[in-house]
Amino acid sequence: MSVPQVVIVGRPNVGKSSIFNWLAGRRLAIVDDVAGVTRDRMTYVVEHAGRRFELIDTGGIGINDVDDLSDEIEQQIAIALHRADVVVFVLDARSGLVALDEEVARRLRLIDRPVLFVANKADAAKLDSQADEFYRLGASNVLCVSTLQNRNKDELLEAIVAQLPPSDGAPEEQMPEMKVAIVGRRNVGKSTFINTLVEDQRMIVSQVPGTTRDSVDVRFEVDGKTFVAIDTPGVRRRKSIREDIEYYGLHRAQRSVRRADVVLMFFDAGQRISQVDKQLCQYIEENFKPCVFVVNKWDLMVEHMPTERWADYLRETFPSMWHVPIAFITGLTGKNVKKLINYAQMLFKQSLQRIGTGELNRLIRRAVENHPPPVFRQRRPKIYYVTQTQVQPPTIVIKCNNPKAFPPTYRRYLLGVLRDQLEYGEVPIRLLFDKRSEKEPATEENPS
Repeated sequence: MSVPQVVIVGRPNVGKSSIFNWLAGRRLAIVDDVAGVTRDRMTYVVEHAGRRFELIDTGGIGINDVDDLSDEIEQQIAIALHRADVVVFVLDARSGLVALDEEVARRLRLIDRPVLFVANKADAAKLDSQADEFYRLGASNVLCVSTLQNRNKDELLEAIVAQLPPSDGAPEEQMPEMKVAIVGRRNVGKSTFINTLVEDQRMIVSQVPGTTRDSVDVRFEVDGKTFVAIDTPGVRRRKSIREDIEYYGLHRAQRSVRRADVVLMFFDAGQRISQVDKQLCQYIEENFKPCVFVVNKWDLMVEHMPTERWADYLRETFPSMWHVPIAFITGLTGKNVKKLINYAQMLFKQSLQRIGTGELNRLIRRAVENHPPPVFRQRRPKIYYVTQTQVQPPTIVIKCNNPKAFPPTYRRYLLGVLRDQLEYGEVPIRLLFDKRSEKEPATEENPS
């Protein structure tokens, strides 16, 4: 069976995103005093009392968006309510009942879904009486909670689980096999790509720069396998960041890179590579993430420029990422989108490869024989043995007599050999040189 959906709704600034983060146990949604921070639907799968459900955060009902995206935000809320199994109606115990709360309640009466009335910001029991007026909205029970004081969290989770549709005994939707982060500067088509990928208006698409403010997880299926796409806020140059929302958006984008199994780095085919692009690629490289360079909106350039020219442009700009594959897509029409996801899956599998110690040692031994390391302080450094210590990224440790004796040029040579000969040639490889301890025992694969 599919995972039940629990939708959080309410007027602006009642603490919906705080409750979302609180129940998820992670800081996923941006929490800010500015109304209208949340625009797209944010989701996270929560497990409690043996049941799993998809928690969904939505924008504030009745918000007047500063970028004139109120209709788009409203559409996202309407879609979430239509698909909801349970609705969590969040109210503010401190400010009390206001006209917009009554408007939200009237709207919820039109849907045939269980509705939990939750009074947030009830930081102490003495404030619970202030929530009594919410019974005027038709509530049979109002649960008082406080995200700040961690009050009544288990009670809320139990109330949600009690309202979930009964399990039919069928296995629930499988956990995702791969998380893919979609990153890039503003207006390169990331949200359009997501909507095409999931065949749904999942993300708000607008010409307004910075429409996406949060990193948003979107589950989708390809060939019967479940994946998660992480849509990230468009990144601006650091010196251009003015608002707290954009500051946190930058950090959300960086965290999305760290969370991802594979990163899709988007470029606009009609724009030159920017300083922001270079900063993002540097961050991806520093975190050793498998990556695909994605040149989007290629339909606008296909008659004006060959793919080889853009590929050469990328290779010249990012010489240290020469192993990264390049894809040319049109996110709006879906051209090459499925091929891109299949390729990302292949990179993910490469990052999980583990090579035996014997094979690694034979490979490095031949590489050293063909091209010995340079002399260092009148002595040629010695490699004792090689082993892979972990995956994601594949990490190769070279035990030697003096790590400082191997210059960067020789390290790049060995890295190139590993890339050419092993099964993870298109993903980052972490190559470490470590001095062998005198107490370390010698073995057949670890000769003295």
